[in-house]
Amino acid sequence: MGLRRVVAALGLALPLAGPASATADETPLRWTELGPGVWEATAGATERLTLLGAAAEPPRTEALRSISAAPFPFGPDEAAARIAGGKVALRFPLALEEEIYGLGVDFKSLRRTGSAVRLHVDHWGGVPGRTHAPVPLYISSRGYGVLVDSARYVDFYVGTAVRLQARQKPPVVDRTTGGKAWSAQPRSDSVEALVPAPGVRVLVFGGPTPLDAVRRYNLWSGGGALPPKWGLGFMTRTPTSYSAADALAEVAEFRRRGIPLDMLGLEPGWHDHAYPCSFEWDRGRFPDPAGFLAGLKASHVRANLWFNPYVSPTAPLHARLLPYAGSHLVWNGIVPDYSLEEARTVFAEHLLRKVVSLSPSVGGFKVDEVDGYDRWLWPDLAVFPSGHDAEQLRQTYGLLVQRLLFDMFRRANRRTLGQVRGTNAGASPFPFVIYNDNYAFDEYIAAVANSAFAGVLWSPEVRSGDAQDMLRRVQAVCFSPLALFNGWATSSKLWTHAAVADDIRAAIQLRLRLLPYWYTAFAQYHYAGTPVVRAMPLVSGFELRPSRESGRLAEVLDQYMVGDALLVAPIAPGAKGRTVALPAGKWFDFYTGRLVGEGHTVVELTPPLSQMPLLVRDGSLVPLVGGRQWAPSPDEVLPLEVRHYGLGPATMELYDDDGETFDYQRGEHSWTRLEVTRDGEGRWRGTVRPDPNGKAWRYRDVAWRFMTPP
Repeated sequence: MGLRRVVAALGLALPLAGPASATADETPLRWTELGPGVWEATAGATERLTLLGAAAEPPRTEALRSISAAPFPFGPDEAAARIAGGKVALRFPLALEEEIYGLGVDFKSLRRTGSAVRLHVDHWGGVPGRTHAPVPLYISSRGYGVLVDSARYVDFYVGTAVRLQARQKPPVVDRTTGGKAWSAQPRSDSVEALVPAPGVRVLVFGGPTPLDAVRRYNLWSGGGALPPKWGLGFMTRTPTSYSAADALAEVAEFRRRGIPLDMLGLEPGWHDHAYPCSFEWDRGRFPDPAGFLAGLKASHVRANLWFNPYVSPTAPLHARLLPYAGSHLVWNGIVPDYSLEEARTVFAEHLLRKVVSLSPSVGGFKVDEVDGYDRWLWPDLAVFPSGHDAEQLRQTYGLLVQRLLFDMFRRANRRTLGQVRGTNAGASPFPFVIYNDNYAFDEYIAAVANSAFAGVLWSPEVRSGDAQDMLRRVQAVCFSPLALFNGWATSSKLWTHAAVADDIRAAIQLRLRLLPYWYTAFAQYHYAGTPVVRAMPLVSGFELRPSRESGRLAEVLDQYMVGDALLVAPIAPGAKGRTVALPAGKWFDFYTGRLVGEGHTVVELTPPLSQMPLLVRDGSLVPLVGGRQWAPSPDEVLPLEVRHYGLGPATMELYDDDGETFDYQRGEHSWTRLEVTRDGEGRWRGTVRPDPNGKAWRYRDVAWRFMTPP
């Protein structure tokens, strides 16, 4: 229910709505179309370092042409800027019925309408705006997006600040007599932003839908990340002080218990000095790093190595990076200025020589502590040799390290998947998943959904808990971008609770069985900009309903889509069931194929403890492979099962490539069309139509399974 309908129901009147126009001290922003559905405007003298400039990936302009055309969303004078006191104030129109999403990965809410936030890279501590990914991009329910491309702490006021000269003011209500019609926070007709810089660049991304606006943003950033196939398997992190022998024994235990494993994360103990880091192997715990990595390779497991990027004075690397260090230390380690190409080159060469080149089983890195807290990291008064100031480096440091590592692996023609603690706008192409220390189940599920509005990947994790708690968390992480058990500081194992050990194994096995589906969803992210995880406001046919308590549209934080077909609804530990809000159409149970409900309704689901609610859209195909313990190698050809759900015909473009190299960028990939239709006798038939470019795909013996009874 929009504000206008609420006001009408209360018998009040609104002033006439008219287009917001620039006031005397403002200048209308003038827009130039840079690519299909992407417009740019600048105000003042823009700075050298921006967020998209730090990420430095070229836009996928040609891919933008595949999205339906959209008009520019504002009138000629509806967006304006004012420059004063070394700052830029921006104003954009906001309609009464309009909802705003985005402005960083938040753990409490998807909606930003009615909020005032300062976007600041930081640990999540419950303060909106201070987060691991404070991306200054907002997405409108009207089907457009706005990015303020500034490496500054930007303040946003989303419908909170009513201007004297606003053309569309909220009603004036007497608090004494107006009852519930009075509001302490009257709705304004603007989104306003304050940028503490002499100039700024703004980008607008057209729709026509909110999802299309997100797609355009991702493509303009360089397209979404396409991780290796093994990156979509399961990962476990070992305790901090594990040795090579301990780590290999852990892998052997996974194999003995039949729990799939593709990645092993080593924590600070692999360094001979950590906090700050040496980036040298500890020869006590890892006397033969190459031999250890060879052991992982033989077990079909990749290593993921933890570091924070602050270099210990005990490290040989210290002297080489010292000329490029900032003025302040973090944990007594220098802070290299990675906005400088020389610093990036020195660091990448060291990692390549000491770590990556030892074995192809080195799959990636976990980049820690690039997010905060203020009392840990460099202060805003620090200076850096590039001339960029401390605030700018704080906002871009995670981006710069991701870019450095991604470029290093790309030059070696080896794909990577890593973790990162902080990032920002432009990160879409980087195969890094954000994580944090928050362990509140409802909050980290909300963050998975929220990441779609920021063009980033975010994943919860499993650490410890009682039997049901651990199972529910495993089920949830297996339907997030990175399926992870984080054992760095716990004695718990996935097999600690015998009562649920089989169900935990089954959840992880299902994750790997769905590899063809996951891989295609990531290919859509890469080639078309479509996020892998989609919050419900991005889902076609989904309608929010008014809350009985507030009259506002109720948010749905605890469910989301993965890919085109699967609606994921995690169940919190301790709960026996949950409600699920259905988008338009018919929805079917993944496990049985039975009809669950029709669109625009809310259903109550109480599955067995061994299952988490997974619903499939009518007329969808879900491809699976057989049970496995690790992801396939490039030369494996696997039998494929294709499940059809619902009552209607279905098509799907199934993506494939070698799963490990960047050869897909040179055309070494395929899109194979899977199709289910009824034959002349009314029976379902499946067909496979190979990619006309002739590229091979790595599946065979396609078995069609029709899940829904006639």
